[in-house]
Amino acid sequence: MGISQLTTLAGRIDRLTGTVGSAVAWLALVVVVLQFVLVVARYALDLGSIWLTETVIYAHATLIMLAAAWTLAAGGHVRVDVFYAEASARTKAKIDLAGALLLLLPFALVLIWLSVPYAARSWAILERSQESSGLPLVFLLKTLIPVFAALMALQGVVITPAHRGAIDHARAIAGMVEMLDLDIGIAPVDQLAERLPAFEDGIV
Repeated sequence: MGISQLTTLAGRIDRLTGTVGSAVAWLALVVVVLQFVLVVARYALDLGSIWLTETVIYAHATLIMLAAAWTLAAGGHVRVDVFYAEASARTKAKIDLAGALLLLLPFALVLIWLSVPYAARSWAILERSQESSGLPLVFLLKTLIPVFAALMALQGVVITPAHRGAIDHARAIAGMVEMLDLDIGIAPVDQLAERLPAFEDGIV
């Protein structure tokens, strides 16, 4: 599969995770508003609502689980940043590639394997809240787990070939620069991506 095909695949998956993520992002506002209503009702009016409390939990879980892949695509996940921020584009691509292959994809696949039967059992009995006035939608809440894992796996599949292609592309261009002995005043591999906007915008 060539770079152009990988880019097309990455674009499609990015659009999928982006559409899902941007759709559920509105749940952040829902969570804030409902939580405010709950606090006012409890402390000002001495009222409580189990179904409203569970709605906040459901909305929060949906937001986190379904927007995670979109956040990963945007590079928004928290990093233990020791040297990543100052690394070259090629080094960043290598780190992302290793993380996707060794951590993200194995985790996502194991989670799918474990969570699909878990969610299926909940669907079989249409599991509902243990509270009598709670939401009868526990089976939908549990379904978020395999859906989350699948979206993360898809995004990991994008990261893996895209960054592998990015590294190879940087090496190829660097080799061409060295072969032609072009005096462009930069380190061929480590700094080449910084001078070529298309490297990150179109490939990574």
